[in-house]
Amino acid sequence: MEIDMLVKDTLVYNSYFKSFVEANVAIKGGNFFYIGDRELETFKPCQVIDGKGKYMIPGLIDIHLHIESTMVTPATFSYGLIKNGVTTIVPEPHEMANVFGISGVEEMIKASKNCIADMFYAIPSSVPATSMETTGGSIEINDIDKLMQMEGIKCLGEIMNFYEVITDPECKTNQILTHIRSNYPDFIIEGHVPKLLDLELQQLVYAGVNSDHTHQTVEGMEARIAAGMFLEIQEKSMTKEVIDYLIEKNVDEHFCFVTDDVMADSFERRGHLNVLLKKAIQMGMPPEKAIYACTYTPAARMRMYDRGAIAPGKVADFLLVDNLKSFEIEQVYKKGELVYDSLQPYVQTLEGRQFPDSFYQSVKLGELNEDSFDFQLPLADGHYLCRIMNVQDGSTFTEEKHDELEVKNGKLCWEESPYSLISTFERYGKNGNSALGLISGDILKRGAVATTYSHDNHNLLVVGKNKQDMLLAANAVIEKQGGICCVEDGKILSLLPLPVGGILSEEPFDKISEQVEHLTHAIKSLGYQHYNVIMSLSTLSLPVSPALKITDNGLINVNEGKVVSLVVNQDRL
Repeated sequence: MEIDMLVKDTLVYNSYFKSFVEANVAIKGGNFFYIGDRELETFKPCQVIDGKGKYMIPGLIDIHLHIESTMVTPATFSYGLIKNGVTTIVPEPHEMANVFGISGVEEMIKASKNCIADMFYAIPSSVPATSMETTGGSIEINDIDKLMQMEGIKCLGEIMNFYEVITDPECKTNQILTHIRSNYPDFIIEGHVPKLLDLELQQLVYAGVNSDHTHQTVEGMEARIAAGMFLEIQEKSMTKEVIDYLIEKNVDEHFCFVTDDVMADSFERRGHLNVLLKKAIQMGMPPEKAIYACTYTPAARMRMYDRGAIAPGKVADFLLVDNLKSFEIEQVYKKGELVYDSLQPYVQTLEGRQFPDSFYQSVKLGELNEDSFDFQLPLADGHYLCRIMNVQDGSTFTEEKHDELEVKNGKLCWEESPYSLISTFERYGKNGNSALGLISGDILKRGAVATTYSHDNHNLLVVGKNKQDMLLAANAVIEKQGGICCVEDGKILSLLPLPVGGILSEEPFDKISEQVEHLTHAIKSLGYQHYNVIMSLSTLSLPVSPALKITDNGLINVNEGKVVSLVVNQDRL
């Protein structure tokens, strides 16, 4: 029989038995043709690969992630994926959608067409995430209908505004859910369901939301599985208790591993979905189970029945690995073609500008001045009880705390307080909104940071201990048409330009990872303590992530879904 490739003498992972079997593998037309011990004389291959007893594993599949979180283009992202054994992803471009609306989604899909890694897409469902923020674009029901006609669409992206879904039957998110259930009843709906249990959790499931990728506990996992939810476990959920539960219980069909957000420096230094796979094995999960959760179950969840397993007719995406525990990837094959070899140079091909000209002119905000950071309050002189956003290492959630601050001559004396100022400025030229608040905890102790990479609205967010440094950081970002700038004592310590929509760079993978690493060190040098300082900073404006956040509309009580004042009850003490 004529075939394209024969891989002989391998330990092939069989997804259906979750075990390895010694076999020869025949590949034809980009798909697996035969797996077994048939004599080699049966086939007439164009190419023979000696597997040398190595493990053959299906290409890894990540079904919940955001390319924009790595701040690179799809082509650069694909380059990073392949060397880490990830051959298929389902990204949700809701960051680009927040900046550009449907055109942001369309252009991300277009930029993915020639990538080596297969990129299917989730339609952003929550743009904007809430009604309490200004974004550059939105995704409406007619946009969803238009995107549904595009090739490669796999699901409705994470339903983020869980509070409105269970409290407001007429909200935009519920209108979208009703439209999807009525017109596309078999369409997969992804969820963002932090902490909810019992009735509130099941209300979300009833509405059609049947997965969750947020921070998990054993109690939360049991409640979700019992309600028919599929779990997407990201690294921050990989506690001993969670992994032990997944090992001990018969729940293999109900979870997979996902990355969600990976910073460029971590991507370059540690890897991608393969990091979670290795970590699960090191934490005691049998390799066969961990591989299943990175290949078969994510494919099944997204109904990608042509991949996720090494079997006749499946796409011939696979890895060759010598040691399961270390899981060092030696080779990666895509559709039966070698695309990565650890012993050969692996060089990124640069493509230049990949987006329309308008995508490089998205910051429509004039220069700020020091008055922009004056906290004006129409109150008599005195001390007032104020809300403080408290940041803690280990989580992107915040807490609301209260403390007394002085108001003098109509201004809040924040620079004399123990707290930093957090401010956000609408940058799309729509309404000129701005808002200010106070922040404390494991946040910076000196200087300032400004960023247009601020989830999900991506307005200009500035945090600092003094007005002068805040002004320098903010105006540097505005001048660069987006980015992140770190300043101390009137000096720019680090500046990361993000000219595509204020959130992406077109620099090569190694350069952007170096820039992100440099920026991370600079922010930490100002006293910011967090396992991911950039993600912590950028989610301070995410009004669906508990508990107190800020948008251009003001301080947001996330759990109650409303704007709240800085001064508690406006009561003078």
